[in-house]
Amino acid sequence: MQAKVNHPVNFELPPEIISAHYFSKMPTDFGQEYIQQNRNWGSATLKDPVLYTAHLPDLLYWLHGSELPRTWEKEPCDTPVLIYDKELAFEKLLFHYDGTPASAKLIFHFLSLFPFQVRESKATIISPSFIPKSKMKEEQEVIQAVSQATAETSFIKFNFNRIGDFWSYAVKHQCTLLITTKNYQSDLAKVLFHFYKGGMWYDRLSFYLSV
Repeated sequence: MQAKVNHPVNFELPPEIISAHYFSKMPTDFGQEYIQQNRNWGSATLKDPVLYTAHLPDLLYWLHGSELPRTWEKEPCDTPVLIYDKELAFEKLLFHYDGTPASAKLIFHFLSLFPFQVRESKATIISPSFIPKSKMKEEQEVIQAVSQATAETSFIKFNFNRIGDFWSYAVKHQCTLLITTKNYQSDLAKVLFHFYKGGMWYDRLSFYLSV
């Protein structure tokens, strides 16, 4: 079930541009058209939303209403946020695994939310060049989970430590969805604020952020 958010406690964003979703798994037809139609059907057993969505042009209009970039949550909440641009597509997924249990949990949760959407996806996982031996098992579990959920998976090692690095990679390789942590929310707002509709802009790229 989907509903407009009337009183988003954690959001700086205007409530009219945020939608809340109450499915334990997103329905098979979940996408931009689904969100815009604002259907009110689905599981009535969930009390709290499992996902918030916002249309990137609306978010950017709000962002550019200020002289400086602003984050859209006062304090990052546990509920993931999905921001989509021209379209919401799951063709080419870019997962950011940073070697922490929170990062692994984020990826597992994404896969559990979108099992129908990612079946035919091509996925890339970016992991730090160095992972302690104690984290190697977790890293392999992440790779295995993504491989089992998607049609094709690749795994690469880069020492990316800025959201701009992931954004540039996603644009260069025409990824359609970047899955990363809300720790980058502030930096992402700056990237969007300064580069929107610039020479590098790729309007098929959406963003999924979670804690």
